Amino acid sequence: MGSGINTALYHMKANEEVWLESGSLRFAISDMPVPVAYATHRIIRDCNEAFADLFERKRDEIIDRSFARLYPRVSDFVRIGEMWGVHLSGSRRYYDERIMKTAGGRRFWCAVNGRSRTPDNPFAEAIYCFQPMIRPVDDGHPSLSERRRQILSMVAQGKTNGEIALELALSKRTVEAHRARIMRKIGVRNTAELIAWFLKQPPPSNGASREDGVTAPGRVPFLV
Repeated sequence: MGSGINTALYHMKANEEVWLESGSLRFAISDMPVPVAYATHRIIRDCNEAFADLFERKRDEIIDRSFARLYPRVSDFVRIGEMWGVHLSGSRRYYDERIMKTAGGRRFWCAVNGRSRTPDNPFAEAIYCFQPMIRPVDDGHPSLSERRRQILSMVAQGKTNGEIALELALSKRTVEAHRARIMRKIGVRNTAELIAWFLKQPPPSNGASREDGVTAPGRVPFLV
């Protein structure tokens, strides 16, 4: 999904394959060499074998099912959806790095690029490219709170305190305070050491995992 390619996508008739177009070239999703999924309102409508293999599932176990099943926790699904809903709206494209989960429960880091065909309603029609990352998920270290994991994930992507504050709807001072407290607690001296420490941290505990679409009281889930 190179930044120089003006990629269009469309879904033909029900149960037919999604195609990608770039100029005079036309590709089926099944032709893509990287894991790709097409979704409407975060329900996966088509994907290639590479995407199914990434999550250790068969395509028919994924098609017409919610992305929520591929996250460690439903709260992760909701949180990521809130971020993407804000930043895909009007801009058509977004990127992040997050922990996902295979059918067998193995957690792994991946980078996700997304493009919406409907920027005014970004989840109505969107395509996503998932790239697994060589980043350890080590269960032997103390865990982070969800908010601090979110902030440090963005720090590891090279984002500034101001950019993180904007994306998370926090003040810049709040982001700076989170970073300073973590650095004092774990005894690191600079951003490079902070990132190196963070990349060794485990994913959230399985204890809060739910796949039945239930969210915390007062939270309104996206369409699942």
